[in-house]
Amino acid sequence: MAENPTPTLVPELGCSDVLASLAFYKQVLGFSVRYDRPDEGFYYLERQGAVIMIEQLDGSSWLAAPTSPPLGRGMHFEIGTANLRELYKTCKTNDTPIFKKWEEAWYRVGKHYQGQAQFIVSDPDGYLLRFVEDIGRLETPPKTARVVG
Repeated sequence: MAENPTPTLVPELGCSDVLASLAFYKQVLGFSVRYDRPDEGFYYLERQGAVIMIEQLDGSSWLAAPTSPPLGRGMHFEIGTANLRELYKTCKTNDTPIFKKWEEAWYRVGKHYQGQAQFIVSDPDGYLLRFVEDIGRLETPPKTARVVG
């Protein structure tokens, strides 16, 4: 297996201020730059195997319609992590807009329930990022947590 295999889906987010977004993704969320083209306002980021591209919105951006904040309406990105509690504390310490507070949720998957701890933050342009950590599998839903499905 290659050291950095090419993912089959990589979202590219247009940013109103790519340097502010880059700082947020690196300093608050813990992404690193896999490669970049700063002269073009482009950065390919990675965090624990999740990848995302960010680019400065300008006249050459691929846009289906004019942009207005918040960007990314109607979607969010789920990003798995191994240190959810630490990341949540870092986001709160840095006054990151929390869209949905920390919770445990159980999702019906076939005949069992898959659990995850999760929270959702908003990036500088309003893109929603749902960070999740696996908390196990159950045959019946728990009575004390949110159950979906």
